Amino acid sequence: MPTEQKDLITPAAITDTSKTKWSQFGTLVSVFFFWGFVAASNDVLIPVFKEKLHLNQVKAQMVSFAFYVAYSVGALIYFGISKMLKQDLLNKIGYKNGISIGLIISAIGTLLFIPAASTESFPLFISGLFIIGLGFSLQQTAANPLAINMGSASTGSQRLSMAGGVNNFGTTIGPLIVKLAIFGTVSTVMVSSLSSVKTPYLILGAAFLIVAAIFYFSAVPNQLVSNTEELAESKSTWIDRGSPFKYPQLVLGMLAIFVYVGVEVSTAANLPEFMKQKLGTPTSGTAPYISLFWASLMIGRWTSSAGAFGFSEGTKKVLQFLMPYLAFGVYLLVNAIAKTDMQPFYVYALVIIALIAANFLSMGNPARQLLIFSICGIIALLVAIFSPDYNISVWAICSVGLFCSTLWPCIFTLAISGLGKHTSEGSNFLIFMICGGGVISVLQGYLSADHILGISFSYFVGIACFAYLAYYAIKSKSDLKGQGIDLDELSKVKGGGH
Repeated sequence: MPTEQKDLITPAAITDTSKTKWSQFGTLVSVFFFWGFVAASNDVLIPVFKEKLHLNQVKAQMVSFAFYVAYSVGALIYFGISKMLKQDLLNKIGYKNGISIGLIISAIGTLLFIPAASTESFPLFISGLFIIGLGFSLQQTAANPLAINMGSASTGSQRLSMAGGVNNFGTTIGPLIVKLAIFGTVSTVMVSSLSSVKTPYLILGAAFLIVAAIFYFSAVPNQLVSNTEELAESKSTWIDRGSPFKYPQLVLGMLAIFVYVGVEVSTAANLPEFMKQKLGTPTSGTAPYISLFWASLMIGRWTSSAGAFGFSEGTKKVLQFLMPYLAFGVYLLVNAIAKTDMQPFYVYALVIIALIAANFLSMGNPARQLLIFSICGIIALLVAIFSPDYNISVWAICSVGLFCSTLWPCIFTLAISGLGKHTSEGSNFLIFMICGGGVISVLQGYLSADHILGISFSYFVGIACFAYLAYYAIKSKSDLKGQGIDLDELSKVKGGGH
């Protein structure tokens, strides 16, 4: 099989052209907001559908299942179309165009809410959510590598953390806005008619179309600009191996995405049952803690994104202390608006110090950050399992969100580094592995039965996930260095370090 080979330049040769393109990046992150907004708002729909359509718990959970399985189905469709075209789909139609098409597909899904609400048809509702998810799958396949590519490779994972922080802002305010639109209040009350569900999703569909048009006419690039040279050591060569599966960082990264999404989703999904069994907390009382878990991802991503700004090293250090507490303030404000007593949650400000310390130690290196945060995740779950004070266990479980926060950008950056023209295909395979969120959460739920492991010891599933992620951090760094990509050197250039 023929290969392509070209000379590589040293990190010292990088010029200012590798600075983050903020105007383009600002347009791009709008879709990250939508993904979080819709994903979190699904939690509002579940009790509404369960009550009005008289569903059992398993059927009601089809809301989440239909939405997340759409990512894997969308990835398979993408792969099939690419094979039929004998060319990668995004390389053919363009990344910017791919996002626009994905937004249009999602908008079509929102239109199904009209007949679904009129006929009170649950299959039509989840079909609409499935189509929205299909559109998101294409958007994610294009947007994640674009976020990494919009500037220096040394700050690629930090840009993706910033985009993820916008995503988590969507998860924080999405349920609040949808509750206001459906119920007229942020308090949880039951809706009198399913017709009120139409309004927020039709507005969302209109927003999808507007943003699709903005993307189409924007300066967001339609193709990736190769920064393989920037990633390489001097006197090294990059070789096209002919298939993305011949790059170990991608193959192992696919499993890393699977277990990362799995530990993130399963940790939060099993928290209400933990609190119910260990503290006697009613389901309604667990909501602020679930909200804190997801807000913790926003806190961590805002913290990590500080290194992506073109500020001085001193300013970056200040931002790394300021950003997490700014994000924590957003969480407190949103829940205060929802009339939640936030006084018990102020102590979490002390837990955030551990995140800040871990972020400093990572020094802008995605492999080092993945290793450190995975170790912190293991420690947090060990505290949750063995602490004699179950209140401390709950704070430890919530803190897992802090240490999951930057794992997606770290894994994604490591997995697609050095793929060259195979980047979009590799990105698609990574998106497919989002299904780990469903598989691992079900596994932990099964093992949490009293006659198997019990709810506390079921969190060893999460520890196993973090252990693999720590292994991947070490292995991917070694594999990339063998391909001429030295992450330690890269983190020292263009402000990549902290």
